Amino acid sequence: MPDNRCVVLAARPDGAPRESDFRVETRPLADVADGQILCRNLYISLDAGFRNWMDEGSGDNVLPAMPLGEPVMGLTMSRVEESRHPDFSEGDILMARFAWEEYTVTDAGDFISPIRNVEYPLNYYLGVLGDTGLSGYFGLTDFGRVQAGETVLVSAAAGAVGSIAGQIAKLMGARTVGISSGAEKCQRLVSELGYDAAIDRQSADLDAAFSNACPDGIDVYFDNVGGPLLERVLDHINEDARILLCGSVATYNETESVPGPSNLFQLTTKHAHMHGFMTHLNLDRYDAARAELASWIADGKLVVHEHRLQGIESVGRAFCDLFAGVNFGKTIVEL
Repeated sequence: MPDNRCVVLAARPDGAPRESDFRVETRPLADVADGQILCRNLYISLDAGFRNWMDEGSGDNVLPAMPLGEPVMGLTMSRVEESRHPDFSEGDILMARFAWEEYTVTDAGDFISPIRNVEYPLNYYLGVLGDTGLSGYFGLTDFGRVQAGETVLVSAAAGAVGSIAGQIAKLMGARTVGISSGAEKCQRLVSELGYDAAIDRQSADLDAAFSNACPDGIDVYFDNVGGPLLERVLDHINEDARILLCGSVATYNETESVPGPSNLFQLTTKHAHMHGFMTHLNLDRYDAARAELASWIADGKLVVHEHRLQGIESVGRAFCDLFAGVNFGKTIVEL
């Protein structure tokens, strides 16, 4: 068996993660036992939400806290190299929640979504056809109930989920507005992703920026950020607005509890709806959702942007890049 290089959690991040919080180690790979599979991990997906489980005692009903000195959890695109499991065969392609490592031996009790009839580059199945694209799809179709002519606002609009969610909302006939950081990213939202307008979250007067970009108010807010930004948005929602809680990147690095919005009564007066959702709970619908997303790609209606790095040594840096705002689109490492 080959040696296995992996990225371990060397230190618990204090605020935003740093490269020194991660360390590459070489470890022997276990033999494949009955009921197990050996997978080679081809790509690693970097997702800010996994910061949630890097703190001590952060485990919940979704995932346990990550132990120090052990490989970091993440999403991978993997190929089965050896199978002693009845449900998998050599050569199967899997999107899975494995560790940041080159090889994984598992009893397949992890989150695994087999990719059938691979028609696109494998990295797409971690981005636009993976959990990030599917988050935008399920959020907007299941809970957003977007109608033509409505205004859809997306935070972290240049990120992995936001870059797809805005395009899906546009395909549903909405007027789309994205929130990002800096003039360059805001310009790219409009010129490359088709947003109708963009708001720089560093604006001196965010309320004025919302009013200018959303003169008819906000019907759907696809929230990837949470925190104080959510409070500001609630002051601009319309009657029957839908607030979709997909992520909370503003709070992942906080060491103290972040106060919730003080204006939740807006939901009452506007007869609005706030709905959180977890994409992996729709695993049985992945194939159908992927098929529709893939049809949009094939028709040139969905543009894919990717921030890609190479090699296991780059994984820690790629994760830190998410919080430094380096990426435009999906961040991925090719092993």
